[in-house]
Amino acid sequence: MSRNFSYRHLYYFWAVAKEGGVARGAARLGMAVQTVSTQVRDLERALGHALFRPAGRGLVLTEAGRAALAQAEQIFALGEQLPAAVREAASAPGVRLSVGISDGLPKLAARRLLAPVLDEQHLRLRCDEGEFDDLLGDLALHRLDLVLADRAAPPNPNLRLYSHRLGQSPIAWYAPAAMAAAARRRFPQSLATLPVLLPTAHAALRPRLDAWLERHALRPRVVGEFEDHALLVTFGAGGLGVFPAATLIDESLTKRYDVKRVGDADGVEEFFYAIGTEKKVQHPLVQRLLPAR
Repeated sequence: MSRNFSYRHLYYFWAVAKEGGVARGAARLGMAVQTVSTQVRDLERALGHALFRPAGRGLVLTEAGRAALAQAEQIFALGEQLPAAVREAASAPGVRLSVGISDGLPKLAARRLLAPVLDEQHLRLRCDEGEFDDLLGDLALHRLDLVLADRAAPPNPNLRLYSHRLGQSPIAWYAPAAMAAAARRRFPQSLATLPVLLPTAHAALRPRLDAWLERHALRPRVVGEFEDHALLVTFGAGGLGVFPAATLIDESLTKRYDVKRVGDADGVEEFFYAIGTEKKVQHPLVQRLLPAR
């Protein structure tokens, strides 16, 4: 790249692209139109490609411009994090670990999966919960060190992500205490007569549960579907219906929520993954979370 390339030029280009015109971009920046126009032309010369073309009274991005804008968005998103990162690093000693937890992953399971690092002295753990695709985007932008999820990252040539399976757990059905006796009677056929809660179709577990219900010729009365597993458990424990959960969290689930295990979903398992941006993991705490290779 030309040595004339400047991140200041890139920032002016970004403002013009976001506003759709040089005049509006200059107004956003509080600068003269001529100054901004000159800076954008300097960037185009440095890159060797036109980034805009006229369209009506404004400008639209060329293919090269769209590629430049995508990179600029990532660069300035990281730049916004710089002051906070510096303040945190200077304020106190600590080993930072930022983890994204997919909304479909059992939160009690996330606690178990993170257990190998929780005794780290001066640990500064940050956990963000959200939708799977959104967390992968944050991971690609290096806002997260890893993502815990119920599935591997899908192939994407634009996102270099690596999935590491942490383990798996059989699935069982649980019921609030008031329904437990009825649910255990003639299980699993009892599920056809009781209200049932399920994860939504976005969860990796849902197709396996649907196949299990079909295999047992069950057509349950589904009274609730939940994207967030914690909500599914909360509403199930509150008496709304029978629900599935990983047996990995059986002890914590039954003690904390006063629910009863009524039967196993034979042959159905939930899988747990750690997803990162490095093929050879460098972060020492992430290394500790992964199974020995």
